[in-house]
Amino acid sequence: MSVIISLFLIGISLSMDTFSISLSIGSFNISKRKILLFSLMVGIMHFFMPILGNILGEKIVTFLNINVNFLLGIILLLIGIEMLISLFNKEEKIFDLSLINMFLISISVSLDSFSTGLGLSAITSNIILSGVIFSTCAGLFTYLGLLIGKYSSKVLGIYGNIFGIILLFILGILHLFA
Repeated sequence: MSVIISLFLIGISLSMDTFSISLSIGSFNISKRKILLFSLMVGIMHFFMPILGNILGEKIVTFLNINVNFLLGIILLLIGIEMLISLFNKEEKIFDLSLINMFLISISVSLDSFSTGLGLSAITSNIILSGVIFSTCAGLFTYLGLLIGKYSSKVLGIYGNIFGIILLFILGILHLFA
């Protein structure tokens, strides 16, 4: 039972960055279909990334010398810059949440679950259960973040967008120097 509680706590902590990004993205005019699709995509990535991390293990990290936090920081800053540019456009603010952008954002917010997968076997031998828990948490947090962002932007207007952009810049900088 304590393993399941630990996995849920890890799943929640892995979902915080996707929740923050979803708040920002949700502040733009996102359709309900895209909200569901993006939430599902993030959930799927959070299922497979820790499993891949566990399977491939430290071989990839050692061989490629990847700094996952730095890569995530760059991606978050680029999203923040794109949102900042669209804030100054006078036309209706629609964040381009195409399938490719959904996929890239889903991968970027799932990189931390990949690195978690590297040490997951120290916590549990049931990697599939871990993936299901991480996937559920990430999908729900993404969905909630997009909905809260969508409806708070109607109340907060431009201030909600500015808050989302600031949040992305803070997260990006924190990941760059982590």
